[in-house]
Amino acid sequence: MINNDILITGGSGLLGSAFRSIYPHGDYPTSTELDLMSIESIEQWFRQNNTSSVIHLAGLVGGVSANINYVYDFYYKNLMINNNIIDACVKNSIPKLVCCLSTCVYPDSNSVNYPLTENQLHKGEPHDSNFGYAYAKRMVDVQLKASRRQYGTNYISVIPNNMYGENDNFDIDNSHVIPALIRKIYEAKMKGSSSFKVWGTGDVLREFTYSKDVARAILFCLEKYDGDNPINIGCTTEYHLKDIVSLICKILEYDGIIVYDHSKPTGQYRKPSSNKRLMDIGWKEEWYTPIEVGLRNTCQWFKENYHNAKGIK
Repeated sequence: MINNDILITGGSGLLGSAFRSIYPHGDYPTSTELDLMSIESIEQWFRQNNTSSVIHLAGLVGGVSANINYVYDFYYKNLMINNNIIDACVKNSIPKLVCCLSTCVYPDSNSVNYPLTENQLHKGEPHDSNFGYAYAKRMVDVQLKASRRQYGTNYISVIPNNMYGENDNFDIDNSHVIPALIRKIYEAKMKGSSSFKVWGTGDVLREFTYSKDVARAILFCLEKYDGDNPINIGCTTEYHLKDIVSLICKILEYDGIIVYDHSKPTGQYRKPSSNKRLMDIGWKEEWYTPIEVGLRNTCQWFKENYHNAKGIK
């Protein structure tokens, strides 16, 4: 049984917003109410609130461009945020902590076997396009294992893959691929543009999981999983980026020309993951939202909230 006194960090982000919609009973403090860069602020929160569990979603996130241009910021800020929340949970004897990682923490393709399984997490360096962010997130796994060995904590980490959904960040330079594409295609249609550009060749393969499905999977793991290794929780169906672009164009009824800019970086060619561990504890494949449904929901939300969406200037 999930209690109501769960602290959920990062409540204003994509995943945090999904949590709010399916689990409104949690505590979702703002950044002014809880400063995760300050251990004192977290300690004060625990003193003033009865917290049974923590679901840690907060972090500095972005797409390929942002990760390359701000590699130090992505490393330092995420390292500090994660270190502070884990340390405060240990010191205050919080019974259960779930930390959210990302499949970009896995090594580059030269060091692993596909699909990506959790035991391959530290077998090589991550892809250079996510260098700072990936290493900061890897340290979560190290810190959680250390807390188990010394203090016997029941703290776990979950690894979703590429998320998308309502309330995403639609900034052209700092967003992930799906929100960036939705915005570009929508604005191209509104301006009557006959074409729009996409970074790379469009041939890369990616897995995508609807944000509300990730939230449900995390709540599922909060109850069902106590293992000392991370657990992959994303939908493992792979899609060519070109197919995602075409589907978004269809949903937004845009019939312009798609121009692929081969001079731009695209990240790893593919990084398929295995969610067998999640299935073994009872999750069902049919609980994932079909990509067409999730994209329609996201595009509809974006159209209705265009002027107020995050990243729109």
